[in-house]
Amino acid sequence: MKLIIVSGLSGAGKTIVLHTLEDMGAYCVDNLPVSLLPAFAQQAEQLQTVHDSIAVGIDARTASLHDITDLLKTLTTTAITYEILFLEADDAILIKRFSETRRKHPLTTPNLPLVEAIKCERKLLDPLASQAHVRINTTHTHVHQLRDIIRLRTTVCSAQKLSLLFQSFGFKYGLPNDADFVFDARCLPNPHWETGLRALTGLDEAVIRFLANQPKVQQMQNDMIRFLEVWIPQFEADNRCYLTIAIGCTGGQHRSVYLAEQLTQYFTQQRKGVLARHRELP
Repeated sequence: MKLIIVSGLSGAGKTIVLHTLEDMGAYCVDNLPVSLLPAFAQQAEQLQTVHDSIAVGIDARTASLHDITDLLKTLTTTAITYEILFLEADDAILIKRFSETRRKHPLTTPNLPLVEAIKCERKLLDPLASQAHVRINTTHTHVHQLRDIIRLRTTVCSAQKLSLLFQSFGFKYGLPNDADFVFDARCLPNPHWETGLRALTGLDEAVIRFLANQPKVQQMQNDMIRFLEVWIPQFEADNRCYLTIAIGCTGGQHRSVYLAEQLTQYFTQQRKGVLARHRELP
């Protein structure tokens, strides 16, 4: 079990980091009162059967009330190792970010303007910044770059990969609402017109043999594999959790079912989390 303490200046990207760590499989808690940190670390050991890492977000609102250095020392008595990830940015950039949104800096008051609040926050969080294992300056970093940095700089192993669903359907019953890609197999040879195959489906051996011996079917299957091998990693890089590939034929009984099963078998050999569903079958 590892504890990642995520802190930093407001507007520097703490929320983005916590969301990224959560997508990577960490159990995340935002804005935990600092005084609860040692007790939380001890209780967190019970979560290690589900999560290898826990991320806790801490900001100046709670950090200002306690001696952070002493609290961090108490963590050494637990069996959990911890690291501090601290985010910062130049004052001018922070001011610009707050001016472009309707968010209010957590330390601003009627008597404390934004510029002074940022300076006060730097002072309050200095104990965390000085002990940080990883410090990231986001002055010239956009959202996607920050996510990539977190994936490279932290030791959290991604527990949640992209879930890939291959779904067969019949065009005569309408398009699936949740499809990311839709492939049309209606141009392929149709087992429906074969007397002995009409009552069967793409899961039956006789239909599988029929379609496997059709050059056009194999050509489309290979083209789909090549296409998906290029674009699935792009969706993963964009932090997507789910991707649905829908394959349709006229009734959703033969060709689409066969192709969905073949693609599922192919990609199952390369990755986890690959599923097949056939909308029109019982």
